[in-house]
Amino acid sequence: MMKRLLFTAVTLIAMIGSAAAQIYFDPEVEANLITNRVQLPASPLDMQVLFIGNFDKVQHTAIYGNPAGETEAKQWHDFIGFTPDTTGQSMGWVSVNHERQETNDLIGDGGGMTVFQVARDPDTDSLIILDQTLNDGRQGKFFNVDFVNTVGETGMNCGGVISPVDGRIWTAEEWFRSPTNISDRDQSRFVIGEGTVNGQLAPVGFDGFDGDTIEKYQNYNYMVEIDPRQAVAVRKQYNWGRQPFEGGAVMPDNKTVYLGADATPGYFTKFEADVAGDFTKGKTYVYSHVAPTKWIEIDNTDLDKMLNFGSEAAAVGATMFNRIEWVAYTASDNSVYFTETGRDRPGSRFLRWDTLGAEIAPHHIARATAQGADSVTSGDYWDYYGRIMKYDPSTNEVSVHLEGGPFIEDSVAWGLGDYPDKHLSNPDGLSSITVLPGTPRERQYLVICEDLNGTSYGRMPKPLTNRGCELFLLDMTIQNPTLDDLIRITTTPFGAEVTGAVGTPDGKTLLVNSQHPSSSNPFPFNNSLTFAITGFDRFATSLEENQFEEGASFSIYPNPVARMLYMNKVTDVAIFTLDGKRVKTASNTDHIDVQDLASGVYVIKNIEGEAMKLIIE
Repeated sequence: MMKRLLFTAVTLIAMIGSAAAQIYFDPEVEANLITNRVQLPASPLDMQVLFIGNFDKVQHTAIYGNPAGETEAKQWHDFIGFTPDTTGQSMGWVSVNHERQETNDLIGDGGGMTVFQVARDPDTDSLIILDQTLNDGRQGKFFNVDFVNTVGETGMNCGGVISPVDGRIWTAEEWFRSPTNISDRDQSRFVIGEGTVNGQLAPVGFDGFDGDTIEKYQNYNYMVEIDPRQAVAVRKQYNWGRQPFEGGAVMPDNKTVYLGADATPGYFTKFEADVAGDFTKGKTYVYSHVAPTKWIEIDNTDLDKMLNFGSEAAAVGATMFNRIEWVAYTASDNSVYFTETGRDRPGSRFLRWDTLGAEIAPHHIARATAQGADSVTSGDYWDYYGRIMKYDPSTNEVSVHLEGGPFIEDSVAWGLGDYPDKHLSNPDGLSSITVLPGTPRERQYLVICEDLNGTSYGRMPKPLTNRGCELFLLDMTIQNPTLDDLIRITTTPFGAEVTGAVGTPDGKTLLVNSQHPSSSNPFPFNNSLTFAITGFDRFATSLEENQFEEGASFSIYPNPVARMLYMNKVTDVAIFTLDGKRVKTASNTDHIDVQDLASGVYVIKNIEGEAMKLIIE
């Protein structure tokens, strides 16, 4: 059958005859891999476009001798950060990475970031973008983050870090620079805390390294802290090591940070601050599954070791992963999750660093054995789909939480008509959202974004060569999840990666990016864009048993019914079995054909949360 919805993802607990019943409205949508726009989410969720690359205007500072002003925003939206407004005057600030690197006289060479402030409309729950005036005098809605005048240019801003403690934001510089692939207008050696010899300013330095001189290309590939309230960079985190960073997570102690690097091998690292909230002093570690304590310190007071972190990690026996992407902390189980997005044939890359002393992750050895490959370092070992990994801070153990796939032979002509219902390909972006926080019905979900490494081996149905990426939720109450447990929320248009997904603190909204779509898509889906999916608080609704009766505002007839069921108004409805399986849906209608359902007792629920017993003869 076509890749579509399995109606089993969210639990319906309906205890007819007991004092109460609880229904979780399933927001899953059918997969649509042939689309030129963002797929609209299912009811009760709503979507709105917030920010469009190369269309919305950003306010920029004076750089490269040019005055401050206004220009079009950059493209390739990736990471999204959210910083709550503790004053209560708004919801907070949204920070959007721009992964695309370009020369730009007005908003800086390389990658970049845009920030804007949002509030919630009390009548519609939609988001409102607010006008601001910053301390540097800029006025408007969208603001370019100034890296040039603070820490030097930034490069290929991909993932990042959001502190759950205070909303501090770091952006990740992924693409690894070398002397041969840097093309900055000023390639002078860089003095940390001072800038370059030719006068590019960087007054915000780094305690311990201020005054040290490095090559200009060595001033890339760090986690870079920004202040989203004032749209300015704060510092490059030299003491976390120079790596092709992608994701990270600050723990609730406000001292421990877990980090991942997008490379093969990619290393899982940790920073522990001496003082909570001060990330300029502390110790840096790399994960090694063969080490007695699992963590090996790399001296972060030695700038040379920080500049050559990969070699230092290999020399001490660090564990090699296959492209670590985003890292997420989940409070529900006090664990850290990260995506290992995979690489088709990683053997030669593992082999190079294996000879330098690094250790291959045990799950890759087990996979190679199961495949019948000669070894992980051989050319016949494959890792097409990637996976979700779990790190348990209480045991320091790393394990596979959810494997991608299922595996499909490239020679098999899986078409649209027989493609698997759920296929997880190259998970990349990762975060969590807590629905109905602070209530008895609080529930946390992992938010998983795909970024396909290719279209072969089942990453797309055989006839399709244009990538189609999906956004999934995964209920964290499920101890041993399978692919069928994934809840599909949306898909992105032709050519686009889905990324950046992050929940707002009130649990109502996911902020999501559609990155580098095909230019042939209709506006605005031909540009990178940031959109909001709102209504997650509405898919978890408690109902007293007497609500399973006909009410004045919603009624059905006939009941019992054999074929056509009618409602007294046009609405969206879902029909559930009593053991929690959603078996039928209908949108924007006043009738639904139920003749294909087996005889028995069901529950029918509409988008307004009204539900009642339904008997099918």
